[in-house]
Amino acid sequence: MTKRILSLCWLLHIVNVALAAKEKGLVEYVNTLQGTNSSFKLTRGNTYPTTALPFGMHTWTPQTGKNGDGWKYQYVEKTIRGFQQAHQCSSWTTDYCVFSFMPVTGKLVVNEDERATGFNHANEIAKPHYYKVELDNNIITEIAPTERGAHLRFTFPEKASSYLVLDGYTGISALKIWPAERKITGYVSNNKNNKGDLIKSYLEVVFDKPFKSYGTWENRKNTVQQGKSEGAGEGIGVYLEFREGETVQAKVASSYISQEQAGVTLKAELGKFKSFAATKAAAAEIWNKHLGRIAVEGSSEEEKATFYSCFFRASLFSRQFYEYDKAGKPYYFSPYDNKVHEGYMFTDTGFWDTFRAQFPLNAIMYPTMHGRYMQALLAAQQQCGWLPSWSFPGEGGSMIGNHAISLLADAWAKGIRTFNPEEALKAYLHEATNKGPWGPSNGRHGFKEYYQLGYVPYPEYGEATAKTLEYAYDDFCAYQLASSIGNTYYKNIFARQMFNYRNVYDSTSGFMRGRKLNGEWTPNFDPIEWGGPFTEGNAWHWQWSVFHDVQGLINLMGGDTNFNKKLDSVFSVPNKVKVGTYGGMIHEMTEMVMANMGQYAHGNQPIQHMIYLYNYGGEPWKAQQHAREVMSKLYNSTEDGYPGDEDQGQTSSWYVLSALGMYSVCPGTDQYVIGSPVFNKITITLEDGKKFSIDAVNNSKDNVYIQSASLNGKPYSHNWLTYNDIMQGGRLAFTMGNTPAVNRGTALDDKPFSLSKQ
Repeated sequence: MTKRILSLCWLLHIVNVALAAKEKGLVEYVNTLQGTNSSFKLTRGNTYPTTALPFGMHTWTPQTGKNGDGWKYQYVEKTIRGFQQAHQCSSWTTDYCVFSFMPVTGKLVVNEDERATGFNHANEIAKPHYYKVELDNNIITEIAPTERGAHLRFTFPEKASSYLVLDGYTGISALKIWPAERKITGYVSNNKNNKGDLIKSYLEVVFDKPFKSYGTWENRKNTVQQGKSEGAGEGIGVYLEFREGETVQAKVASSYISQEQAGVTLKAELGKFKSFAATKAAAAEIWNKHLGRIAVEGSSEEEKATFYSCFFRASLFSRQFYEYDKAGKPYYFSPYDNKVHEGYMFTDTGFWDTFRAQFPLNAIMYPTMHGRYMQALLAAQQQCGWLPSWSFPGEGGSMIGNHAISLLADAWAKGIRTFNPEEALKAYLHEATNKGPWGPSNGRHGFKEYYQLGYVPYPEYGEATAKTLEYAYDDFCAYQLASSIGNTYYKNIFARQMFNYRNVYDSTSGFMRGRKLNGEWTPNFDPIEWGGPFTEGNAWHWQWSVFHDVQGLINLMGGDTNFNKKLDSVFSVPNKVKVGTYGGMIHEMTEMVMANMGQYAHGNQPIQHMIYLYNYGGEPWKAQQHAREVMSKLYNSTEDGYPGDEDQGQTSSWYVLSALGMYSVCPGTDQYVIGSPVFNKITITLEDGKKFSIDAVNNSKDNVYIQSASLNGKPYSHNWLTYNDIMQGGRLAFTMGNTPAVNRGTALDDKPFSLSKQ
């Protein structure tokens, strides 16, 4: 009888565990601390623990760094000095329209260094829908987000004084306290747009408890004006005192349009929630539904945590930059012309990173939003005269290339046709034949020489070979778009230039190289030397940036055998570095050496597609093996979760797509190249309710090789899927094994798109 009871108890335990796992909200898998153990010298993501809704206009984070420091939150730091409204998409840029709250007990302290309070990660919860920390002084801070605001709760220790400090950050601010209404209004402005004009974020904060006392202060000399209800100028903030031991809730909303709109947003987004718990529950429901659009089964709990943490991070960018008026219609303040327009606008992304995977992932998961984004690109061009390349929030022109055309051509190729392609091509031609005032990718460095010589010369232009390669790809995208609409004028222009990658390939060395104005190769070439004609990498990394014509690259390199050997060599040559024009070890170099995968530098974008090129060279099983190796070795769900910068969702999107078993090697076409899925079963619920499932029978850490495949019940040997294959719903089935299937997927028709293959 005892054995039977024990067996029954064990059975009930198993059932309960299974039910608990089933009921576990997907949001609980997400760790927003993923990638926060970063510094100037070594990046494990360069992230901060973001609390926000998907693509929300404002995000919130605890702040360990000084005001204005790009490293807002570093895992190794021991104190928190504020809880910020934040927008930063890279630690290498300063944030805009920031303000913060800091609860203080004991005596009133406003100085950001002196008010900083110790904390322990054991007392921290960091989820997309909910952040909580108990500081060492026993103050508890909690945050739950809406799209343009947040609900905060501060719990002060019993019988202890209860102050809340609002810091106006690094720019100018104007704030007013309304004691009778228990409210703060005003604006902060701590960054300028590309035209040098200040961008204001109007805020409204409503509290549920009365103020015992209040005043203003400024953060330059940290002087306090007790009893003063308003102030304006540099670094103006306010403070509030509440009853001792109080628990205080604050509802916050911000608008770039007006003070009135901040109030409209506060009422619309937070007015319906009577308690903090209700706001938190609503945010959890939104995230669970969002993350549930991709349901994964099989594999370990850690792999699920890594997947959903990456999916979360990929779902933050690009950020909404529009608001809803009283009638519920979208409109926005444009950071490009400082005017208010009807419709949608998005920001906080750098296309040099995100054209590769983040936007191709969005095209699958959120085609309606993606279509609006294409409209916003052309609206931005009309408002400032240039297609954005790095919007933060206006055009910054950072990095290289003109990749807005990649987004537009990719959307069109996939049937997302919400914009005028003639306008897109006209805008791109202007981009490709001019140089704008805002950074290297606002227009083109060396556009005249590129057109006349077929390459950008070095050293006349820094990063010249990298620019040549990316210009050629962008020209292909314009060619694709022009071809699809039958516009021979633009087609002929860009047909001439999209093969320019050939002009920087040196057959003697077998690498892409810097080339001088007179046609000679730059001397003293070493493929492991960083910088010079390359961007954040060396010749080993930039060899492969011919997204649109991999077959053409194979031909240059002497055929499949030589091509595949060169791919193999990336992983087998020593992981040595010559710092080149950088003059010292930059974090990307350090991360490549730490990865110990030869010259493979996954922590930066130029080489992230390279693994999938084995599909073009007739050895797809190597793509399958390497993709799984990179996912298991270089990603996890912890504070050390990334192999380098998590750039505006790109590095996360690489993981999400790769875990699904595919990758977007050449945006501008409708193809996703096949790799090896991590999970036994994946079900993607598309925007229209259709489902596309990916089943991997016998999948495991050892069984990474595809033995056979079928699509909707029919044998499938291609190393690629089309966008339509996915979007019409269906089932892709793999049988996996632990040895390569060397005869599968090797026919010419099985290779993905290349210009030279057509």
